[in-house]
Amino acid sequence: MARNKFDVDENLESPFNIKHLKRSFIYIKKHSKKMILSLVLSGLSVICALITPKIVGYAVDYTIPNQDFPQLLLLAIAMAALIGLSVFFALIRSKYMAYVGQDIIYDIRKDLFEHLQELSFQYYDDRPHGKILVRIVNYVNNVSDMLSNGIINFVLETFNIIFILIFMFTTNVQLTLIVLTGVPVFLIFIFIIKPKQRRSWQAVSNKNSNLNAYFQESIDGTKITQSFVRQKENANIFDKLNRANKDAVMYAVRLSNFVPFTVDNISVIVISLMYLGGIAWTAQVVSFGILVTMGDYAWRLWQPILNIANLYNNLINTLSYLERIFETIDEPVTVKNAEHATLLPPITGNVVFEDVTFSYDGTKNILEHLNLDIKAGESIALVGPTGAGKTTVVNLISRFYNVNGGAVKLDGNDISQVTLHSLRSQMGIMLQDSFIFSGNIIDNIRYGKLDATEEEIKKACETVRASEFIEEMEDGYYTQVQERGGRLSQGQKQLIAFARTLLCDPKILILDEATSSIDAKTEKLLQEGLQKLLVGRTSFIIAHRLSTIQHCDRILYIADKGVAESGSHEELMKKKGLYYQLYTAQLEQA
Repeated sequence: MARNKFDVDENLESPFNIKHLKRSFIYIKKHSKKMILSLVLSGLSVICALITPKIVGYAVDYTIPNQDFPQLLLLAIAMAALIGLSVFFALIRSKYMAYVGQDIIYDIRKDLFEHLQELSFQYYDDRPHGKILVRIVNYVNNVSDMLSNGIINFVLETFNIIFILIFMFTTNVQLTLIVLTGVPVFLIFIFIIKPKQRRSWQAVSNKNSNLNAYFQESIDGTKITQSFVRQKENANIFDKLNRANKDAVMYAVRLSNFVPFTVDNISVIVISLMYLGGIAWTAQVVSFGILVTMGDYAWRLWQPILNIANLYNNLINTLSYLERIFETIDEPVTVKNAEHATLLPPITGNVVFEDVTFSYDGTKNILEHLNLDIKAGESIALVGPTGAGKTTVVNLISRFYNVNGGAVKLDGNDISQVTLHSLRSQMGIMLQDSFIFSGNIIDNIRYGKLDATEEEIKKACETVRASEFIEEMEDGYYTQVQERGGRLSQGQKQLIAFARTLLCDPKILILDEATSSIDAKTEKLLQEGLQKLLVGRTSFIIAHRLSTIQHCDRILYIADKGVAESGSHEELMKKKGLYYQLYTAQLEQA
């Protein structure tokens, strides 16, 4: 998909869609009690703050002219108390909303991660991992404040405007109307600029996603970059993406800054007009105290208007992030349990492919009308040219992908009709990528069998000849390793992955290039251990070094979207067909 390349934006022109905000209320409702309490506290804080201008106006008009200093002291104490209460309520509210914000982050991330765990290999095949990561980290962080404080602040600022207007109208109607003349001008400005702001912040989201995708890819490929001396070229690519991100941010910020600039100018103009009107009416209508009070309220009125405009701007940003988050959550789980899936009973290991057709992209078939019948306990080697479908065959047995036609059956059970857990828990799968997680070696080995004892782990390691190098390390099985096993050789990583696979004691064993990075001496010892281990298990072995699979019961040569040849090593050598040519070519190269 082109939209998932690191240098291609994702759906830049998506329209304003309020449904994303409505959907986010699922997370807000869980914390509704705290949010309502926060709103009440905020309202009390605002009311306390709005009473103070009335006190100032009264003092200016009556207390100070009458030189009533005891009353002036009481008014000062009352103001101090009201300000203190306003601050106190605001602090308590901030504490509650901090908890709510972090709870929302936790809930969204939990849902995202759990869903990502369920998505098929196809989803990860199609997307730069950096674009997935930025949604879980950056986007969730960005939406949490809006979904917690933002919603409360929007309601609060609305009430704030209402309260201020009530106080203003009860103070002086004429001056209030003068102040309100600027509101229609501001609304027209907002109507014009907001669509541009929405598109600009969507662009920021896209450029940031592109930047993260390339950054993630560059970290994963650092060794290759340095090996091919690609630092300068990669720096240029990153600079281009980084500059595009910067330009997008600066453009969005410039548009956003128009809002407070406009509010400041409109507020200054209307407040100036209010003072001019007040001066003109002072002798007959407006006292100096009222003018002071109205001036305070007028400045206060435009602040929540500006805040609402900024909140709307943040809402636009949040919707663009929510769109990406919900897009991920809504990504269909294509490989999942059928509606009435049953538990796969303990299997013996019979595997049957019935007229199986499969394509990764829906256009080009990798396999067509494939039929196989593997008996329990058989060892099957898959050989053939690169891209012919060897790994595809074993991926379909594990149901990492759904077949497009036909069926794969284990002991007569269609694997599409059994639960994934009951299927995969009876398999031992070693993929080409011997992924090592950060942590210690023993935890990496027991990754698929958490209740495994140290004795079981050491026995598995002895079988695959991993115990020798593990026991020589500084902390033995408890030696710490980095993500992807940075301090281990490729061969050592493969042996650890091998031990992890065998520890599960599977009925079906799948080894995809399991010995490709292991030295010849270790491989010979490993083969001796495997011969004993494979007895009584159905095994599928993919190997490019044909010397390692001669002992298999059957060798399947995969080519032309199916099985081109099938037989034992001796039978295929006598046939002098495709396998014979491949084998003799390897001997000549040796």
